[in-house]
Amino acid sequence: MRAVEAREAGGPEVLSFVDLPDPEPGPGQLLVRVAAAGVNFIDTYRRAGVYPMPYPHVVGVEGAGVVEAVGEGVGDFAAGDRVAWAEAPGSYAELALVPAAEAVAVPDGLDLPTAAALMLQGMTAHYLVASTFEVGPGHDVLLTAGAGGVGLLATQLATARGGRVITTVSTPQKAALSSAAGAAHTIDYAAMDDITTELPATVRELTDGQGVHVVYDGVGRSTFAASLASLRRRGTLVLFGGASGPVPPLDPQVLNRSGSLYLTRPTLAHYVATRAELEWRASEVLGAAATGNLSARIGATYPLADAEQAHRALEGRATTGKVLLVP
Repeated sequence: MRAVEAREAGGPEVLSFVDLPDPEPGPGQLLVRVAAAGVNFIDTYRRAGVYPMPYPHVVGVEGAGVVEAVGEGVGDFAAGDRVAWAEAPGSYAELALVPAAEAVAVPDGLDLPTAAALMLQGMTAHYLVASTFEVGPGHDVLLTAGAGGVGLLATQLATARGGRVITTVSTPQKAALSSAAGAAHTIDYAAMDDITTELPATVRELTDGQGVHVVYDGVGRSTFAASLASLRRRGTLVLFGGASGPVPPLDPQVLNRSGSLYLTRPTLAHYVATRAELEWRASEVLGAAATGNLSARIGATYPLADAEQAHRALEGRATTGKVLLVP
């Protein structure tokens, strides 16, 4: 099979398109012919060595495809089933070994590339608005990177739950995408001289001076201070990513002085820790997409051989929506 390996820790240039032996499914595994693999920041962190990994390793954790064979002890899936997953290392390949415990069925009426685009970002958006801070009618929400993959999905989900969503964007084109997803207001942070003071001031103008109930911040270092300052008293900052870099250490007294704020740093694995929770989140996300109630924007599709270009585009913030690799 053809696959994409990271030869060593480094930039996108360390990715190689290689020939590898076809894998065989072991106990509890599915052998899946990959229809599409998702490109995510976690892939870049593992490629770069931010998260320790063995080298070389086949990159990627998310995808969708058709089961070709099952390993010993697998009873819930069979050859020919359409499945998707958010955590199966080695997904940038024509064939992937997917733990049956991590796979979910793709509903009829939903194409496989869309299913691949929704697993990690869709379930992330779902846990953010349904569990970490449960958005409901009357809640004001601030979402950084509103035109990103999670941003567009979380905007739709939060709006459907009755929230009023404010997003940050960097271009008029991204503002249009965010508005189309349901954002009540978009804020162009690229036009600001000092985002730390100007963003909170703008947010408070839009919320009668109160600030928002919750900020979902996937950007990190460059927006963290502004996100904190945009919250109302006893508001919640959900830091779910660090696209601009890690946040410096924080004195908890800052949360006290800023209004008894809450701060959490969640990760998807802790919100799909049981099979029941994985199936619940995946079925809600994939089911909504199958019925047309949730729209996944696939911003770019690259051949598997062009994984380096895909990583450069993602890390350069040159993408909107989801980036996919197609074998």
